[in-house]
Amino acid sequence: MAGILVCGAQWGDEGKGRFVDFLAKDADMVIRFQGGNNAGHTVIHAGVTYKLHLIPSGILYGSKPCVIGNGVVVDPGALLEEIDGLEKAGIKTSQLFLSDRAHVLMPYHRALDAMNEESLGKSKIGTTQKGIGPCYTDKTSRLGIRFCDLLDEERFAMLTRQRTAEKNQIITKIYGKAPLDAEAIIAEYRAYAERLKPYITDTSQMVYDAQKSGKTLLFEGAQGMLLDLDYGTYPYVTSSHPTSGGVASGVGIGPAALTEVVGVVKAYTTRVGAGPFTTELSCETGDLIREKGHEYGTTTGRPRRCGWLDLVIVEFAARINGITSIALSRMDTLGGLDRVKICVGYELNGEVIRNYPASLKDLEACKPVYKEFDGWDANLSHIRAFEDLPASAKEYVNFIEEFLGVPVDMIGVGASREECILRKQYV
Repeated sequence: MAGILVCGAQWGDEGKGRFVDFLAKDADMVIRFQGGNNAGHTVIHAGVTYKLHLIPSGILYGSKPCVIGNGVVVDPGALLEEIDGLEKAGIKTSQLFLSDRAHVLMPYHRALDAMNEESLGKSKIGTTQKGIGPCYTDKTSRLGIRFCDLLDEERFAMLTRQRTAEKNQIITKIYGKAPLDAEAIIAEYRAYAERLKPYITDTSQMVYDAQKSGKTLLFEGAQGMLLDLDYGTYPYVTSSHPTSGGVASGVGIGPAALTEVVGVVKAYTTRVGAGPFTTELSCETGDLIREKGHEYGTTTGRPRRCGWLDLVIVEFAARINGITSIALSRMDTLGGLDRVKICVGYELNGEVIRNYPASLKDLEACKPVYKEFDGWDANLSHIRAFEDLPASAKEYVNFIEEFLGVPVDMIGVGASREECILRKQYV
């Protein structure tokens, strides 16, 4: 039995989807454990680009069970849109399963998310306004609606009328907006329930049974380490735990199920939204990386902020997640630059530190300490063996391994599934 987690070791958008897709060929089940459709995974296979937001990337193999766990908050309309898109492309979704304990994202969650962001003005968090935060808030406040409730027509109608009346007090009296129509919501979601009913089940039991029978499980998170509710750049974070600690609660399985933690690291650093970013390049080089790497959000289309690779962040992620293996993505994007840099520490109040500070005030005062490397050739996509990489690219990878004390076992040299250097067999 193997339990492999693929998690982001930066601010998300590291390329987790392509590595999940790559590893899924040897997995028996692929499981998503947190987040919502505020995240997106882009996978390119056979020249076709698939953009997934809720459904695990393993769905592209067709025959593998793919699970959306209880830790995910699910907009049923968005999920059905994704299902329909895959089916239209010839990808079967009959092996998709949705936890009956997952929380249902409602229209008032989206409305409140947008209104709250608008009210914050220049202090806005930079959410996707998909309603994810308000849905998790209701879950924590014990006001949520779960998919088992959605299947109970009478209970769902009762809960929806109650919750909509409560939210309308906020919408009308605090934000001065028009109230939502509970009956229209009930009718809309009743149709969703009919279509989603075949997918909804006790996924915790499914995953447990697969584990006990010796199956290989592949766990897929959304977002990245620095957006974790506890360990991210709070309050510029997501509303859940994309770290390895979130797997057990988000799936309903013991932590011993994890035998390998693969931290996905982009060869540079990006982030979306507001918050401190020590290695950010607000210059021509940053613009060049953004355009060459197509650094625009899968879900929102927003341009990502770009900067040099920050190993202070990655070392922090390795410690918190217990990372055992690194998957390094986008080496090809840095190809063609004369010189590249890696941040190896922060200068704060005259002292060089390697631990990532909790205080935003401290983070904003930090200055990066860099190590420079020669650049490498622009085209790496044909390379399948580490030994065949340019000497400067190998030096870059070797330095990352030595600094972190974690092996770099996969290297992405292009966007497609097959454009990857594999230095270890995970299964």
